Amino acid sequence: MTVTEDAAVRGIVVACGEDQHSFPGLDGESLVRVPARPGKAEMDLLLRKHDRVVVAGTDADLAAVLVRLLRTDRVTGVSVGFVPTERDSAVAARWGLPAGTDKALKLALDGTATEVPLVRDDTGGVLAGRATLHDLRGEAYCDEHQAFAGPAAAVEVSSDAAGLVARVTRGKLVKRTAEFHGRAFQLGCVPTTSLVSDGLAQPRELTKRTWYRHTEDLRLVTGFIR
Repeated sequence: MTVTEDAAVRGIVVACGEDQHSFPGLDGESLVRVPARPGKAEMDLLLRKHDRVVVAGTDADLAAVLVRLLRTDRVTGVSVGFVPTERDSAVAARWGLPAGTDKALKLALDGTATEVPLVRDDTGGVLAGRATLHDLRGEAYCDEHQAFAGPAAAVEVSSDAAGLVARVTRGKLVKRTAEFHGRAFQLGCVPTTSLVSDGLAQPRELTKRTWYRHTEDLRLVTGFIR
């Protein structure tokens, strides 16, 4: 089966943003081009129509599509493939996606979807890859376990097999990093604008944030053999 035939049968490739690859072999019925971080107008009909959607773009583009997947109640009904266009994609690193657009596209179209945790936050967003904060003062818990109280040099949150993992780095001269695994990570802190989520700086000041595992898992095409 050719790439074009497979895309037509299995789903559609959604190319996000201005810096888009040509994707030779895909025709107008199996490829759509949308703005960066597509929203309701671009995605909702596609998610209702197709049982496989391949997102070609950044981690932030994927997160935007996953938000629409939640809003249309299609988390368990759509398999999601991802073709990263950033070399430093946290999603690609976490789920073993191949380097190179052609290899990633082939996997996204031909690979088998597996259920992986879908991480949300309490503002209605989705964390596709990684969130980071730095120079914090406050308190945080991963489930019932206290992750830190007082100053923290850095906090990193991402998904893992159990739900999510939070890495907390403390100390100025001697850095010490501890990992916490669980279903939810709750942070309360003095006002900060240091949050970067899926590669996008979040300029709005925050004093609290919670990330947590959604009740339904994401059907993601990964590079791992299970």
